[in-house]
Amino acid sequence: MGQYSSYKDSGFEWIGKIPSHWGLLKSKFLWRESFDTSATGMEDLLSVSQYDGVTPANGSRSESLVGYKVVEENNLVINIMLAWMGGLGVSAFNGLVSPAYCVYKLLGDNNPKYMHYLYKTPMYLAEFARHSTGVIPSRWRMYTDDFGQVISLIPPRKEQDAMVAYLDAATAKIDEAIAQQQHMIDLLNERKKIVINHAVTKGFNPNVKYKETGIAWIGVIPEHWQLMQLRYTVTNHDNLRQPITADQRERNNPQYDYYGASGVIDKIDHYNVDDKVLLIGEDGANLVLRNLPLVYKAEGKFWVNNHAHILKPKGNDYDFMALVLEAADYTLFITGSAQPKLSQANMNAVKLPIPPIKEQREIVAGIKPKLEKIDSFIEQHSSMVAFLEERKQIIINDVVTGKVKVV
Repeated sequence: MGQYSSYKDSGFEWIGKIPSHWGLLKSKFLWRESFDTSATGMEDLLSVSQYDGVTPANGSRSESLVGYKVVEENNLVINIMLAWMGGLGVSAFNGLVSPAYCVYKLLGDNNPKYMHYLYKTPMYLAEFARHSTGVIPSRWRMYTDDFGQVISLIPPRKEQDAMVAYLDAATAKIDEAIAQQQHMIDLLNERKKIVINHAVTKGFNPNVKYKETGIAWIGVIPEHWQLMQLRYTVTNHDNLRQPITADQRERNNPQYDYYGASGVIDKIDHYNVDDKVLLIGEDGANLVLRNLPLVYKAEGKFWVNNHAHILKPKGNDYDFMALVLEAADYTLFITGSAQPKLSQANMNAVKLPIPPIKEQREIVAGIKPKLEKIDSFIEQHSSMVAFLEERKQIIINDVVTGKVKVV
């Protein structure tokens, strides 16, 4: 691939130089907002992700979709709250999205997939941020009038088509390589779970007698271990957690971690806990999918919202409790299908294998080198995923902004 024969100044600092024969157009002349809604609610529900764009929604439909916005193939869908983070995409599907989203139909002779690639580049996400309104990022919104002022790069249709064909092929190869790396990460995480489960349910002494627990995820445990309900192994401090106000989320001096059900979600100016505790998610799909850690170690000053339980080990080793709580199977204690929830009362009834404190510490020390070795391999594969993702983004950016020529 080479460069175009000549370039011109776009007139916009954030865009820079572009091929001389390319055009520029405000998005309000490129897209027309669609307000069509569903009369029956029977169409497929779609979701809009900053990572995957527009995809079929997973999970059950807990409410009527009558009045949801109709999306047709090649429509642009924007989550106005997350546009600046990439929460948008051109749809390859027909279906419905939340009434809170904006849906646009493309005007003129343009390739919608080219626009999809273009709007996902870092320079456009930054521009969407500049055109969003709101006091703080969590309240930023990019409404239709704001989006309409964004300048879009418009190459000739033939070049748009060639770019899309090239990028589809190039990104497919990279995505395949990423999937292979991710598969290895999944296998390593599964191995990690097996190592932890065996350690916290069997220990490291092979010369002990075992007793049945009648609990599937635990199986048998050493005879001298106890089987205890969670309520007797920790002290609950859920009284400390609280939702955060807009004023408290201001970022004048953001030095404290802000925890939710899925770990740290922000840095903020305030804290509501000053302690060494364990946090376990109360709600969300991760309770069922377990694609993220469920238990988080938190020490010092930090904020916990009302979506995570705050637990302090009582007479037990902190690190051992982190391991056994992560290994536990909460399936029978979770309520709700549309919004899974692990209430404090149900969580308290979960039974855990508890060895003597001395053995807890021996287990923590014995498992540490094994977990460090697995984590090292996970980090290697994760680094490769990050490299491939970065490489893919560079290729897309260079092509759709005219830095390289594919035709």
